[in-house]
Amino acid sequence: MANAARVVRSRSDSPSLARKGVREANLSPVLSLVEREKERVLSALRQLIAIPSISTKPENRKEVERCAEWLATHLSDIGMTNSRIVRTAGHPVVTGEWRDDQRKPELLVYGHYDVQPPEPLELWSTPPFEATIRDNRIYGRGTTDDKGQFFIHLKAIEAYLRGAGTLPVHVKVILEGEEEIGSPHLGKFLAENKEWLRSDVAVISDTPFFAPGVPSICYGLRGNVYMEVEVVGPHQDLHSGSHGGAVHNPIQVLAEIIAQLHDHDGRITIPGFYDDVRPLSTRERKSFRQLPWSDARYARELGVRKLYGERGFTTLERLWARPTLDCHGIWGGFTSPGSKTVIPSKAVAKISMRIVPDQRPEHIAKLFTTHAQKLCPQTARVSVKCLHTGEAALVPLQSPGVEAAAVAMTKSFGKKPVYQREGGSIPIITSLKRMLGIDTVLLGFGLPDENAHAPNEFLDLGNFFGGILAAIHFYDELSRRIERKGE
Repeated sequence: MANAARVVRSRSDSPSLARKGVREANLSPVLSLVEREKERVLSALRQLIAIPSISTKPENRKEVERCAEWLATHLSDIGMTNSRIVRTAGHPVVTGEWRDDQRKPELLVYGHYDVQPPEPLELWSTPPFEATIRDNRIYGRGTTDDKGQFFIHLKAIEAYLRGAGTLPVHVKVILEGEEEIGSPHLGKFLAENKEWLRSDVAVISDTPFFAPGVPSICYGLRGNVYMEVEVVGPHQDLHSGSHGGAVHNPIQVLAEIIAQLHDHDGRITIPGFYDDVRPLSTRERKSFRQLPWSDARYARELGVRKLYGERGFTTLERLWARPTLDCHGIWGGFTSPGSKTVIPSKAVAKISMRIVPDQRPEHIAKLFTTHAQKLCPQTARVSVKCLHTGEAALVPLQSPGVEAAAVAMTKSFGKKPVYQREGGSIPIITSLKRMLGIDTVLLGFGLPDENAHAPNEFLDLGNFFGGILAAIHFYDELSRRIERKGE
């Protein structure tokens, strides 16, 4: 496929719209189809949620494969052509496309079908892989991250093809099976499919509204550097009565290392860690302060007595635009019921750092490794592994894709969206920009309290069906702003 030139026009100088495919006047049958077929759409979503496609567990590999096969079939069923499963060294990528012989903008839709482990299972009100509807929400692992959100686009495409017989844009879909483990094989897939992937804009739905009833467009994400730290002491577990007082317990050593990673002001103590942090502009800081935010309400919703973080920054600044370091798991020794007096041979922790624009993941991983080694006393040995990384991303607000998304959100939800950053990470965004020159629109429909990565994950059904309508309007609006010339 040739890399076609494109001309971006404002709405005022837009060419005749009649020749550009589906126009707003013709959207009625498309939009009404969404309303008529809600039950059928939810039935299909339940089937997708029911597949435990947990990418990080080797024992779930067959389920991840089954989910890929289900999606490839579904893409064909809704009218996509050339739907296929692309094998990688890890979990597969599912692709599909729709195009006709007209000159239309090229849109790349990305989603990920792998999900986080559901544990602890006892905290779920209903089984994590049996999608359950209550209080106008659908509960289950993957409902918002990201099966339910990318399914919005599949249903928008289906509504167009069934209601109008065409789409106003050419669409390519890629559904990844490794996002939750850092997308280790995505770069190779992108490089090998570079020509096919070339598009005018990409869209990802994997972010939340700022608040219920406050539609949002995300323009920035933090990156991630995920490390594993192992402290080893004696060559085997020891009896604490016989050896306690003579051996430095690896659990204690690890705890001491972790305790020294922050100072009393909440700053990360790794030398050089903040050197490349891009500061917020005055305009952004002012914009953050104008958002409807309450620290007291946020603390209350989380069930904590008081918030914590780097001194000198607001909570939103710390959540969206400052780097962080967190310990996600720590283990060693005897953890079963009952008692066993043992000094363990080793202790392990998983630690990640959310990074911001201009911080380089590989550099941060090296800084962390050096610092952890210096903090380890001579009474033990420490080894550090980098499990995966992802870069931070910023999306330009003055672009045809973001402008189209803003109009689409307004039409679907009845109010203009706010613009926000998000603390999470989506590795493909920077890859698409670096390798293909594609800007990404982050058009998310989740909610801040949707329990992504936690028990009782849910997706609000008003946002889900409103999201389908917004996606329909987004495709239409995008076709107004990008005119392709010369295939």
